[in-house]
Amino acid sequence: MSEQQETSAAAHGLEGASAVSKFHTHSIPLDMEDIERDWDKPVTEAGIAAKTSVIVRVGMLDLGAGTGSFRVREMMHRIAYPLGVHVRADVNLTDIEASCTDGKNRITEVVDLPTTGVNTERIWLLEHFADWFNVNLGKGSMYHSRTEVSEGLMDHLDTKDASQVSADLSKNLRERRKAEVKAKAKAKAEAKSEAQKARAKTHSAPEGEYAEHFDHVGKQGDADGASITVGQAHARLDKIEHRKPLYSPAFAGFASASACASFVFLLGGGPVDMIGAFVGAGLGHWLRRHLFARHLNQFFVTFICVALAALACTGTLRLMSLFHPAALAHDTAYIGAMLFVIPGFPLITGGLDMAKIDFPSGIQRIAYVLCIILMATLGGWMVASIVHLNPQGFDPLGLNPVVNCLLRMVFAFIGVWGFSVMFNSPQRMCLVAACIGMITDTLRLEITDAGVPLEAAAFIGALLAGLLASAWRSAVRRGLLPPHLGYPRICLTVPSIVIMVPGLYMYQAMFHLGQFNTLTALDWAFRAFMVIVCLPIGLAMARVITDKSWRYDI
Repeated sequence: MSEQQETSAAAHGLEGASAVSKFHTHSIPLDMEDIERDWDKPVTEAGIAAKTSVIVRVGMLDLGAGTGSFRVREMMHRIAYPLGVHVRADVNLTDIEASCTDGKNRITEVVDLPTTGVNTERIWLLEHFADWFNVNLGKGSMYHSRTEVSEGLMDHLDTKDASQVSADLSKNLRERRKAEVKAKAKAKAEAKSEAQKARAKTHSAPEGEYAEHFDHVGKQGDADGASITVGQAHARLDKIEHRKPLYSPAFAGFASASACASFVFLLGGGPVDMIGAFVGAGLGHWLRRHLFARHLNQFFVTFICVALAALACTGTLRLMSLFHPAALAHDTAYIGAMLFVIPGFPLITGGLDMAKIDFPSGIQRIAYVLCIILMATLGGWMVASIVHLNPQGFDPLGLNPVVNCLLRMVFAFIGVWGFSVMFNSPQRMCLVAACIGMITDTLRLEITDAGVPLEAAAFIGALLAGLLASAWRSAVRRGLLPPHLGYPRICLTVPSIVIMVPGLYMYQAMFHLGQFNTLTALDWAFRAFMVIVCLPIGLAMARVITDKSWRYDI
């Protein structure tokens, strides 16, 4: 290598190592010199430090997107497998301690996240990254039967709407498949014609506009892994990490307002309650997005935004009372305005972690959920005490059962769509989750009306949501649905059952506790606890039925 080439390589290595160190908080630092040296090497030929930097960073991004520890470990193993690396990782709510070995060398990396959140788009893109990574290193696809979608997405991460990119790629694949069929038919006809003219002639591949389709489109990549360097892997992870939110604070506020207003109807509220919840939840989540952008403490933000939502809802009802005096009696509506802070993702993933016997991560997530709920309910209780609210529940609407069922379907769809938008899901993912939620939540409410206990109904709804999400994923995998509609199960199941979380029960427990009605508070708390427990159990049961890795302890 010439001196100029060495200088250029060193500069690239230094820039790459700086990029890695910038986005890691190391309790036990990696050997950055090793990463500098291997930055432009094929990742399969790099040293253990460079390989670990890719493996652990993927896990860190997945953890930061809000997924459970079982998925983080699975993702890290999927990256480590084609590299010939074994990983032993302890994953908690905001940190990962991973030991990696290639049989000769061993290295340990510890990374800490400053906070936790939910970003389902990132979870989805990391699935495609793992697929792209494995295919280009000569291993098979684990995510899609058509790997060109993952390949194309990794080449277009600068595009804001990655979902549209995947849809365009899927459309091109369908057109290409049709072209290949025509080309093969044409080649067969030409071969038959040539054989009739001269049996001794050997048919060659046709030339022209379809010739490119015989060049192993979508091939599984080079077995030696030379197509991906350490720097290229980190460059794509950079783009995934720094993608901006899909939705503005104003649109996310509208989605929150729609979700909470729908939630109120499903709890038994009427139009007046829904309007109050719509205004309160919209303003509350709009403010929350702006405060989170300034990296303020989550618990402080939760308290402030819930207080604003409750006050805005109450103020809206007071204004409505000028034209509709009965609006003053709808005190319970403000509880619906607070439901946008329900930490559904960590609640469900914490339960799933414990189902996988990962108690440290599961307990940490549940503790985090309890802290968020505590701050939210304290904020609501404080407002209720100041303005003298006395929530007694919603008055019966007296709707026809058929009309009520149809309205439940509509508002369950809107509610799940709104929560999916709040989780930063692409619109197609939102609509798929909304369809699942429409079916499962309507079923839950209908069988509850028929006399099934609420806890059992929650279990059945969560179980059905898990089965439908698995069936959807399997249909995409088998080619029955377009490849761009393949989404991680957790991105479909959690939004579809968040609307089943008994936020009303949790707030009632805190409200009565603030009034020192201990027995009533305990009654509401245990009702909420039983429903909350049944939701992750239902999802876990669906995974046991459909996934061998959950069915057996191996």
